[in-house]
Amino acid sequence: MSLRLRHLWLALALWGAVHPMIWLVTWLSQTGWSLRGMVDAWFGNAAVTGLTWDLLISALVLVLWILAEVAVRRNWGALWAIPATCLIGVSCGLPLYLWFRSRPV
Repeated sequence: MSLRLRHLWLALALWGAVHPMIWLVTWLSQTGWSLRGMVDAWFGNAAVTGLTWDLLISALVLVLWILAEVAVRRNWGALWAIPATCLIGVSCGLPLYLWFRSRPV
């Protein structure tokens, strides 16, 4: 795998961590730092509910994929992509996992 592609995975993981977080922190500072308010917003209308479920299902699939591949490849460092996915989001966890996975063997 190309070194450039590996750097791209890492850059996308950083972007996927920072850019969505800016929007989240902005929203939280405007509406209050309420977990209940955030969950209510995730299901505020049909469009947002669909997006919420899409991301939750994608996160679950990614976590299962990481666990299955780590069990075979023994690339234990790639497990860091699981907390990144669950605490930050798929936009960070997926490219981070691809960065770990593309490490020269």
